[in-house]
Amino acid sequence: MNNTSYTITKDHNTRKPVWKFLVSELKPKGKIFTPFNIISAPVILLGIVIIVIRFAKGIGSVTNLTQEVPWGLWIGFDVVTGVAFAGGAYVITFLVYILNIKKYKSIVRVTVLNGFLAYVFYAGALLLDLGRPWNVINPIIGNNFGVSSVLFLVAWHFLLYMIAQLVEFSPAIAEWIGAKRTHKILSGMTLGAVILGITLSTLHQSGLGALYLMAKEKIHPLWYSEFIPILFFISSIFAGLSMVIFEGSISQKVFSDQVSDKNHKAHNNIVLSLSKICTVTLFVYFFLQILTFIHGKNWMYLNTPMGYWYLTEMLGFVLLPMILFYYSFRKQSLTLIKIASILTMLGIIINRLNITVIGFRWDAATHYIPSWMEIVVTLTVLFVEIWVFRWIIRRLPVLSEDPNWANKN
Repeated sequence: MNNTSYTITKDHNTRKPVWKFLVSELKPKGKIFTPFNIISAPVILLGIVIIVIRFAKGIGSVTNLTQEVPWGLWIGFDVVTGVAFAGGAYVITFLVYILNIKKYKSIVRVTVLNGFLAYVFYAGALLLDLGRPWNVINPIIGNNFGVSSVLFLVAWHFLLYMIAQLVEFSPAIAEWIGAKRTHKILSGMTLGAVILGITLSTLHQSGLGALYLMAKEKIHPLWYSEFIPILFFISSIFAGLSMVIFEGSISQKVFSDQVSDKNHKAHNNIVLSLSKICTVTLFVYFFLQILTFIHGKNWMYLNTPMGYWYLTEMLGFVLLPMILFYYSFRKQSLTLIKIASILTMLGIIINRLNITVIGFRWDAATHYIPSWMEIVVTLTVLFVEIWVFRWIIRRLPVLSEDPNWANKN
């Protein structure tokens, strides 16, 4: 009896064993010597070498972390900032599956894919940051932390949310290999995964902020507030949607051959609609920041270098993009929306780094500055994620139309 599994090939007429199909899909597609490949490949190779050194000789051999500052760039940027940018997944799935706004359906898969890869790679970055990475299981089982720990909450949310996003994206994998029966089962699980994913995401976006509630004496007063969890949650909405606008605009050009004319035309309307949501959430965020500033009575810090930096963040990377999003929506200007999305993303990076790195132990005699090796590893994680994202986009029905049989289940 032949138990070999078969898949439908790209022309949908012939069949071949799954393993042969997968091997054939590993072949490069597109140009090899592109500017991005030429720049990223050496960085990735160097990063791999540094990662090997890190695991062979310990985290202190490649980082400037200390007992006083145990969390640095890999947590501040790769995890805390990266998770905020992945917030677009729960926002878009909420709009499509819960509010039933169908015009966003064409970007659901690519947004979920982006969120899933972000969590996978940033979980990997978390392992790099742990002095003893094999102890990562401790927060999950509550060992040494307890089930009331915020780390216990975040660890379980990360684990379950990655599973939920994989289930949400899995119908695309089934379509890729031509598994019709599996596709039908996975499609039936999508709504449940979406509801679970939205619940988990809203909780752990704020949970990441809650990790810093116990660091009141270590974070600069201009950035510390008991409302950090709420601010993290709200900022993840416009951070994630700004990433959707930025990534979507690039994908429309780089992968234009996979996007249908219908979705090309719908893209502009989607971007304009997302800019309206960004305007509202940026306003709420800015208003709450003003309230927390007044409540904290931090006026004396404004006329200091850190105060000037705080004003730069609030005015240049919150208020300004909010105005640009509003104006660009009124004027139907896609260019201004893209500029506003970039400013918003920069603002999120600045805000998260101000809390986790720049404003953390700001008054210490020796301030933490990331080593060049930490920066290279961060770029390596980012570049590898882009390589994997590009590989998937070029093979799976993410931006392209679903096969006809997928719509008949």
